[in-house]
Amino acid sequence: MVKVVVTGAGGRMGGRIVSLISMMEDIKVVAAVEVAGHPIIGRDVGQGLGLGTTGIAVCDKLTDCIDQSDVVIDFTNHEASLQYLKIAGEKNRAIVIGSTGFTADEMKKVKELAKNTRCVLAPNMSVGVNVMLKVLEYCAGILNDDYDVEIIEAHHHLKKDAPSGTAMKMAQVIADKLGRNLEKDAVYTRKGLIGERTKREIGIQTIRAGDIVGEHTVIFGGIGERLEFIHRAQSRDNFAKGAIRAAKWIVHQENGLYDMQDVLGLR
Repeated sequence: MVKVVVTGAGGRMGGRIVSLISMMEDIKVVAAVEVAGHPIIGRDVGQGLGLGTTGIAVCDKLTDCIDQSDVVIDFTNHEASLQYLKIAGEKNRAIVIGSTGFTADEMKKVKELAKNTRCVLAPNMSVGVNVMLKVLEYCAGILNDDYDVEIIEAHHHLKKDAPSGTAMKMAQVIADKLGRNLEKDAVYTRKGLIGERTKREIGIQTIRAGDIVGEHTVIFGGIGERLEFIHRAQSRDNFAKGAIRAAKWIVHQENGLYDMQDVLGLR
C-alpha cells in the first residue's frame, strides 16, 4: 500500500487526486496540506468532494504530516514546490511534482535537491501528452530542417504562466532533436512587418480563454503539405491519473530526478 500526502488539497487538481485515490485499493491518502489561511485548513479533506468523512484533517505544514507517507503528490506552484522538494529530501520521502513555471535558476535548485530523494517532475502528467512527446521527437528527426515548426497552446483564463510548461517541453524536445538552441530560436510573438520566417525559429503561441482545460497543437509545415499533432484534455482526470501512476512508480526508484518518460518506459 502506497501512502500519499497531497499538497494543494483545496485546489482543482488536489481535489481530483484525493477523489481518484479514494477509489483505489493499492494507494491511499494519509494526509493533506494547504497554504496557511486557506478556508479548508482544519476541515476533513473529504468535505466538498462527496467522499464523506475521511478522518483526514487538512493541515498547513508538510513537516507536520510527511512522516506518515511514502510519497508526496504536489500540484501547487513552483515556489512552494521547491520548499516541498527540500522537505521531502530531508525526510527521505519521494515526491511527484506537477507544478509549472520554474525559472532556469529554480530548475538548477530542483536538480540539486533531487539528489537527496526520488522525484518525478513533469509539466504534464498525462499519458497521452507524454506519448505525443515521443512521437514529436521521432518526427522531428525524420523531417529535420525541411519543415517549419509551430506550437499553439490554449488554456483557461485562470492559468498564470505562459507559454504552458507542456508547450515549452514540446519545443525543447523538438529543438534538441534538431540541434537548435531554444533560448535563441523560440519566437513567442509576431506583429507588424517582421520579415521572412527564418528556418531555425520555433514559434510558440499562447491562447487564454474561458475554461479550456488544455490544448496543444504542433505543426510541421512543409512545402505542399503539413503535419499537425493535437492533444486535447477534456478533464483534469488524465493529469491526476498520471500523477498517481508516477507516485506508485517513484517509491521503488533510486534517488534522482525523473519525468513521465521514465515512468512510462518511453526512454
